[in-house]
Amino acid sequence: MGSFGGTQRARSDAELLAAHAAGDRYAFEELFLRHQRQLYRLARLTSRTCEDAADALQDAMLSAHRNAGSFRNDAAVSSWLYRIVVNACLDRLRRNKNHLAIQLEDDACWISDPASQTDTAVVVQRALMRLPVSQRAAVVAVDMQGYSVADAARLLGVPQGTIKSRCARARARLALLLRYFDHDVARDAG
Repeated sequence: MGSFGGTQRARSDAELLAAHAAGDRYAFEELFLRHQRQLYRLARLTSRTCEDAADALQDAMLSAHRNAGSFRNDAAVSSWLYRIVVNACLDRLRRNKNHLAIQLEDDACWISDPASQTDTAVVVQRALMRLPVSQRAAVVAVDMQGYSVADAARLLGVPQGTIKSRCARARARLALLLRYFDHDVARDAG
């Protein structure tokens, strides 16, 4: 597909998906490689383990590969992929009943060095994993991936009001889960 001497415009996501549906053997791979990091990050935030995230991402990409012809162009291809990944993660969590949200112990968010960004990321990741999966999916879509409430509602297949309430509950729960970190930061600053 490439040329050595001339410049070639990169195909858009929609063009790649259409080319794949039309039989281009390499178009889907290019599309996947373009979005792989973001999709894996999303799967990791929505899943309980790295293994579950990798398996869900694989399931999602197989589904996207098989169903590319049914893409309706009513949303961005990246949004379509996002929804497939989230749904694959949710399906995996539903099938795997031992991965239900666990009640956080009072000292579970204690960290040794509140100034460390790495420790902060770990604490936030652990707190996210304590949320019910529906709340986690909503807050990740809106607050971490930057989707609007309307877009997140379309992606997750629920009403906008449901996204708003799930985000509100998730944020309140995260505030409680992260309160020890907040107290440590305030104490160290004072």
